[in-house]
Amino acid sequence: MKKPRISIGCIACIFLIWYLSGLGLAQSYPRRIVSLGPVITEQLYLLGVQDRLIGCTVYCKRPAEAEKKERVGTVIKANVEKIVSLRPDLVICTSLSDPKQVKKLRNLGMRIVLFPAPKNFYELCVQFKELGRVVGKEKEAEEIITTAKRKVESLEKKIGKLQKPRVFVQIGAKPLFSITEDSFINDYLNFAGGINIASKAKAGLYSREQVLKDNPDVIIIVGMGINGGEERKIWKGYETMNAARNDRIYSMDPYKLCSPTPVSFVETLEEMVTILHPRHE
Repeated sequence: MKKPRISIGCIACIFLIWYLSGLGLAQSYPRRIVSLGPVITEQLYLLGVQDRLIGCTVYCKRPAEAEKKERVGTVIKANVEKIVSLRPDLVICTSLSDPKQVKKLRNLGMRIVLFPAPKNFYELCVQFKELGRVVGKEKEAEEIITTAKRKVESLEKKIGKLQKPRVFVQIGAKPLFSITEDSFINDYLNFAGGINIASKAKAGLYSREQVLKDNPDVIIIVGMGINGGEERKIWKGYETMNAARNDRIYSMDPYKLCSPTPVSFVETLEEMVTILHPRHE
């Protein structure tokens, strides 16, 4: 399993948390946590500390029990007054959190931990382990990560010698957008034994003409605000294209693809393998 580089932002984030811990600012584990990211909320449940979660965003809907928690705004705009009223000893932010609000919370004496969006499976594992350390569940986090990595390696071996289909992943319609080699979704394709035809596309911009020219074997539509059913009909109209001729046009859940935990990454990867190699399942 080839290990991609971990981004500088991810390393800096982990170092900062470690440094603050060394100063004695994180010696005790938090008992009252506010999460400003849906995937962070899901990971806290996965680590078994959901009883410490006192607030989260309106988009924190997984697992279903999270919807019963106090709401503190959206992923981008939090309700600072609401957060303060909950008296948290830790607020976990993401790269989508409003910097001005994060600064305000810090100035109000809140302990802040920020996790930027991971760019690949390995960064996801590094951050998950660090989250486990922050909440006193590092051992549990390591066990979850070890199991996930073993399953990923097993899947890689299973499809290692199979022919790699050429894949186009659509995440936008007007204009047409795809995913580049720096996208988290590209990691799924690599592990699942697929070739991303748009890996070198500038900023992910693509055209239907270019897709037809590249003639992908598989098209995966990620429903980020686009009508997946309508897009599927459009693609099926290009009967000379391999994906249309062989009826290999699929839709996938954007949340599962873009906001995984180590556990859900494996589950989604298994789905991707099934899509790319249906005859070998």
